[in-house]
Amino acid sequence: MDIRNSVIQYQYGERIKSELMLSSQLITVLFGLKDSEMAGGRKIVLQFLEGVRNDVQYALNETHNPEFNKVISPISQAISMVESNTLDPVLGQIGLAISAATTVAQNAWQELSTHGYI
Repeated sequence: MDIRNSVIQYQYGERIKSELMLSSQLITVLFGLKDSEMAGGRKIVLQFLEGVRNDVQYALNETHNPEFNKVISPISQAISMVESNTLDPVLGQIGLAISAATTVAQNAWQELSTHGYI
């Protein structure tokens, strides 16, 4: 892995992780919405999750790191769950995506550290 790509992977991994943590907070709010508010809340959460998935896809295209696929898959599962109003397991999928994004960032950090850049 070259240094430039390591820096980019680290930046994407950390940014995506932050977006996923915000997604988790939005989903938690969704649990507390009343029936009349649920449809609008779901639309907002879905739009946000789609945006995060697009960011991950962009990171994958930019860095060619297949580990980003491990972030995309649980986000796609979470989107399907929100669409079908199956909310209980959604946070677990977001947790898997956070873990995968953390791994990408950690691997890039390790590479930078090994070469004395950090």
